[in-house]
Amino acid sequence: MSILTEPDRKKIAAARIWAVNRQPYLARALFACAVHPAPGSGTIAVDRDWRLHVDPDLLAGFDPAELGRLFIHLTSHLIRDHAARAEANRVAEDESRARWNRCVDAEINDDLRIDGCLPTVAPDLPADLGAADGLLAEAYYQVAAAGRRRWDCGSGADAGDRPWDGQGQGSPGRRDGSPDGLSGSRGDLLRLAVAADIQRQHGTEPGTVAGGWLRWAEAVLPSRVDWRRVLAAEIRSAISAAAGAVDYSYRRPSRRGRAVPGVVLPTMRRPVPEVAIVCDTSGSMHDGLLTRALAEIDGILVRAGLRADGVRVLAVDTAVHTLRRVSRAGQVRLAGGGGTDMGAGIAAAAALRPRPSTVIVLTDGYTPWPAQPPPGIRVVVGLLRDVVQVGGHGNPPVWARTVVIEAEA
Repeated sequence: MSILTEPDRKKIAAARIWAVNRQPYLARALFACAVHPAPGSGTIAVDRDWRLHVDPDLLAGFDPAELGRLFIHLTSHLIRDHAARAEANRVAEDESRARWNRCVDAEINDDLRIDGCLPTVAPDLPADLGAADGLLAEAYYQVAAAGRRRWDCGSGADAGDRPWDGQGQGSPGRRDGSPDGLSGSRGDLLRLAVAADIQRQHGTEPGTVAGGWLRWAEAVLPSRVDWRRVLAAEIRSAISAAAGAVDYSYRRPSRRGRAVPGVVLPTMRRPVPEVAIVCDTSGSMHDGLLTRALAEIDGILVRAGLRADGVRVLAVDTAVHTLRRVSRAGQVRLAGGGGTDMGAGIAAAAALRPRPSTVIVLTDGYTPWPAQPPPGIRVVVGLLRDVVQVGGHGNPPVWARTVVIEAEA
């Protein structure tokens, strides 16, 4: 029986470290998979019991970074329980399993591409199946044509037994929960732990977790992040950064200049932070969401301490319909109701004079976003989520600070 050599094991260890550095919230899952040699398999794959099977002859063709990308990809199949979902969708024939494998690859890879973790050996994306990003494998399976899979990801992806699945300490061909495998409830507990790690990462560093992982974690484990506290912290941070900035100004000369005849000295100027709020008023924002948006505007004004001077609020769908300075939520007039393009609202806010230091976007997320942030402006996205809308939001850009605003219980 072929074994993994010491250089092979070192490469696998280096690949795991690379993967954890790129996606630390998946660390538990990445290190939970026991590694077994699978000579002659022609693949590197996972089985349903969280075992990673490696053909030693393939390792020479991988550097640690590419192997780390593949490990993230394969582990993602286990985290999202693609094998059980294959059974639920009655994926049984070999041709159907190959098609399902491509679909679950596409579900994973649109997020991995954003994070720079797309594996070159299993590169299927939603566009390759003729579908849009951000959907589940079940949706892709309805539209994908039959075809050969790019990479055999193993029974952990499609529930089809492989000859190498029984290798290791367990009995051949059985899902027996051997000491180096995780089956049944132990695998479910690990998924819950990973979901908690994803939510923790998003709560402490918003914008660092891909939208697909957030949606998965929310479906598995309801959020325990206090979005009001996170939103208030983001706004205070953005405003204090502007308020703490100082610069020299000759608008009001320094009194010290009087001591030096003929010399005009500048004074230090501390700008007053300007805040603009872009409120989504498109057709997808029904009355309940609009009411909550107004309530959040009121809370933002109080927390920011800007009620006296007021803030500017822009009502936007695909264009800016109203713009006015308000000091309470009741002064906001929500107009619009058509399509959605928050990029138009952000651009309009950036063009205001005086220029805002902070732009807060309140939206349900069904919108395209600009590729780049407005220069010198911090953008905070309040993603309004209705309890009846699960997993349908677009992903806010990574350059924005995103806070998911939960529906009231």
